Amino acid sequence: MPRRTGKGSLLAITLDPGQPEPLFRQLYAELRQAILSGRLRPGDSLPASRAIADELGVSRNTVLGAVEQLMSEGYLMARPGSGTFVADNLPDLGPGRRLPAVAPPSPQAPTAPAIARRSAILLGADKARPGPSGGKWWPCFVPGVADHSDFPFALWARLLNRAWRQPDPALAVGGDPGGYPPLRAAIADYLRQARGIDCAPEDVLIVSGIRQAVDLTCRLLLEAGDKVWVERPGFPGLGAAIAAGGGHLVHVAVDEEGLDVADGLRQAPRARLACVAPSHQYPLGVVMSLQRRLALLAWAREAKAWVLEDDYDSEFRYEGRPLAALRSLDTDGRVIYVGTLSKLLFPSLRVGYLVVPPALAETFRRGRAVVDDQPAMATQPVLAAFFQDGHLASHVRRMRKRYAGRQQLLLAAAARHFGDRIVLKPDAAGLHLVARCAPTFLRGQNDAAISARLAEAGLTVSPLSAYDVGSAQGSAPECHEPKRQGLMFGYAAVPDTKIAAG
Repeated sequence: MPRRTGKGSLLAITLDPGQPEPLFRQLYAELRQAILSGRLRPGDSLPASRAIADELGVSRNTVLGAVEQLMSEGYLMARPGSGTFVADNLPDLGPGRRLPAVAPPSPQAPTAPAIARRSAILLGADKARPGPSGGKWWPCFVPGVADHSDFPFALWARLLNRAWRQPDPALAVGGDPGGYPPLRAAIADYLRQARGIDCAPEDVLIVSGIRQAVDLTCRLLLEAGDKVWVERPGFPGLGAAIAAGGGHLVHVAVDEEGLDVADGLRQAPRARLACVAPSHQYPLGVVMSLQRRLALLAWAREAKAWVLEDDYDSEFRYEGRPLAALRSLDTDGRVIYVGTLSKLLFPSLRVGYLVVPPALAETFRRGRAVVDDQPAMATQPVLAAFFQDGHLASHVRRMRKRYAGRQQLLLAAAARHFGDRIVLKPDAAGLHLVARCAPTFLRGQNDAAISARLAEAGLTVSPLSAYDVGSAQGSAPECHEPKRQGLMFGYAAVPDTKIAAG
């Protein structure tokens, strides 16, 4: 069985070799702050020193120096045969004291109706609800597809067997519309450490993916015809789910700083919901600037609107330190955070999660119960163990290395074969790159025509224009800007030996 890596392996730690302070002192300070701030709590395990050194790109002696200093000061303790753990009694807290329990923010109840009037049908129905609540295919170059070719399915099978050999009767019956409580607690703990989000397990709901999360949000928070900001270009499936839920799409431009809030204000200042992917926008890959994030939150507060944050691939970051999740900056209870485990582990898993403001937790739980009764329970205890035993951290670290290497292979092959006719630039995150085509290469063709010709050769290279809808719907002002042109090269699921050949 793979060795436990500990919860600390996904903490955002940054070391700067250019600073006069030695690296071991920087690491010591970062870990000490993580312990005192509650990101690492008493009893949490640290990964092996070799794993930390490998992840941070430093020597093992650097890690050992920091760990030994923390142990000598009483922040860490060693358990022979088990590893290194955060001490139960921390020196800076005084004898007999403990870190306070992590509590979710307590936002003011929204003054606008928090619940769409038409959602009363769903919530009313909940009151009457009885009981407690293969082949040879390889995707060259399909964007947004992760590699699951060597996922630890043997380990997965053992965990599945362990959970279901003699299951707790409550597990077999299910009944909690929010999902398996230990999994919700594990996700809340993970988000606190990896994304800086303070939330309670009660604020987490298990869903089947982003579309179900969007559908539930629209059912509960939108009136028919309410305007919704969506990114242009953006993921078409998201817009379809919103439209199906009665939302009126307003396509807001995306530039190098992410969603253009000023453009949204020009088109629909009183929109009810904004859907964004601030950490790594799809398909352009841009990161929303802090200034834009604060402007978006200020708009939501002023307009009494909601923001749905799609954080679909924050784990796949290969360099630098990402901005904190938008949800971590929200002090008004306006951001609904959505994540997925299907892309992180394997596609057919079909498990995602919502983190809602505390004021909406019970509403979403009841609405979820009517829309889909309860999420499937078969895999949820396995996922909980995957988080709790450190297997997720190990898997993420392994895939980060693989995808970073494949991006470099794609860039090298593109430079060798395309020259300056098709230009790809590196991205610090994600599973695909967007290529810009020179006019001399296009020769009057658009990206859709080129994509169709590539499909005839057996290659799936998506046209960027397919993600650029070009105008708002219905009565919203028409947008006459031409659609963006480009080709999307997915690399994550392409075997190393197939990239140059493709």
